[in-house]
Amino acid sequence: MKPGRYDHITDEQLLSLYNADGNQEWIGILLERYTLLLLGVCMKYLKNEEDAKDSVQQIFLKVLTEASKYQITYFKSWLYMVAKNHCLMKLRGGQNKNPQELTENLANAPAEDKKHEIFENERTYTLLEEAIEELNEEQKQCVTLFYIHKYSYNQIVEKTNFNLSQVKSYIQNGKRNLKLLLERKLNENPTKR
Repeated sequence: MKPGRYDHITDEQLLSLYNADGNQEWIGILLERYTLLLLGVCMKYLKNEEDAKDSVQQIFLKVLTEASKYQITYFKSWLYMVAKNHCLMKLRGGQNKNPQELTENLANAPAEDKKHEIFENERTYTLLEEAIEELNEEQKQCVTLFYIHKYSYNQIVEKTNFNLSQVKSYIQNGKRNLKLLLERKLNENPTKR
């Protein structure tokens, strides 16, 4: 899949296409859009890069196999909740509830809680997108290619003409800077109920 090929199609349009024909490619495009954000959620809860990357893959599989069971309105918010529930389950050692029950509990939550949760998720995503834009050009380019477009280190080397060690450094430093920028933005913009 070429980066940018579906940029003109909104999340809502992609969901409509998926609901119409059940083609998982549409969900795949949505997952690709939010890979970096998904990794950020997993890092926030799990505090371990390897666990976070593993969880992103597990969440991808869960979404691809179970998305048809849910009436999804706001994909970003729904994906955030799936990721959050997955991480909480992982942290709790899988006790008591399975992820499907947690997702269903969210679906049955009071409307006011849902509104607040959706607002919080949208706010975090918006701040993360702003933070990505604040990275220096090299970090932004490498982080975006690696996490969002799923390029390998070698593919990024070919695309950018940076050497391998530069690519690894830009990704590592970009990820660290992204975390710091996001934390700062969240502290500067506290939520109000």
